[in-house]
Amino acid sequence: MGEADELRAKRAELERILRACGSICIGYSGGVDSVFLAVTAVDVLGADRVLAVTGRSDAYPAVQHRTALDIVRSFGVPHMEIGTEELSDPRYTANPANRCYFCKTELWSKLIPLAAERGLAVVADGANADDAGDYRPGARAGREQGIRSPLREAGLTKRDIRTLSRERGLPTWDQPAAPCLSSRLPYGLAVTPERLRQVEAAEEAVRRLGFREFRVRHHGDAARIEVAPDELARATSHGAALAGALEPIGFRRVLLDVEGYRRGALNEPLVALKAS
Repeated sequence: MGEADELRAKRAELERILRACGSICIGYSGGVDSVFLAVTAVDVLGADRVLAVTGRSDAYPAVQHRTALDIVRSFGVPHMEIGTEELSDPRYTANPANRCYFCKTELWSKLIPLAAERGLAVVADGANADDAGDYRPGARAGREQGIRSPLREAGLTKRDIRTLSRERGLPTWDQPAAPCLSSRLPYGLAVTPERLRQVEAAEEAVRRLGFREFRVRHHGDAARIEVAPDELARATSHGAALAGALEPIGFRRVLLDVEGYRRGALNEPLVALKAS
C-alpha cells in the first residue's frame, strides 16, 4: 500500500469511528488537530450532532482564540465557550510536571455533563498518533474519564492531519502549534496570571517582528526565546530588536536558545530521565 492509499485508509477509519460515535462533543482549542477533527465530524455527522467547546482561562492564548472563532464561523461548526478554573487549583498553579493532568481534569469535568445535557454520546479530544511519544499527563485524565481520541484511534499523525487539512481547505494546515501559555513556564515556577500575561505580551511582540514559529520561555526575570531553526540566523541578527521588545514587558534579560524551537522541549529532561 502506497503512502497516499495508507492516508486514505486512515481517513476512512476516522470516518467510521465518527459514525460509530453517533454524536460528539469535542474539546476544541483551535489548533491543527482539534480544527480538523471538528470540521471532519461536521462533514460526517452533520452539524446537529457535533459541538466544539473551547475552555477559556488566562492560560489560553488570544491568538489561538482568534483562530478558533474564525474556523467555526467559516466552516459552520457549532461552538460554545466555557470558563475553566484550573488557575484556582493550587495543584495546577504549583506547576508540577503533571500540571496538565489537573487542567484536563478540570476541562473534562465541565464537558462531560455538558455533553450529557445536550444529548451528545461521546466526548473527545484532538490527540493524534504522535502524542504517545511525549510526556502527556493530560492524556491520563482523559483515560480516567472515558474521553475518546478519534484521530489517535485512526492512526493519524500530525503530518497526516496537516495533509488532510490542506486538502479540506483548512487554513490551519500549516499553523504552528500553540499550546497553553503555562507550558512556557519551567516546571516548579508557579503559574500566575501576571506571568501568563507577560508570556503572551512577549510572544505577541516577537510575532510583530515577523517570526512565525517560536516560544518565549519565562525564567523569572529572564525570557528565553526559541525560534524555528530556519529563523535562527535572523533572530541572531535581530537580537537587539528582540531584547528591546521584551525588556519593557518586565524581563531584565532576554536570551536566545541556540538550539532553536523544538516540539516537547519542556519535557526533554523528563523523557531523558524516563529513558535512562
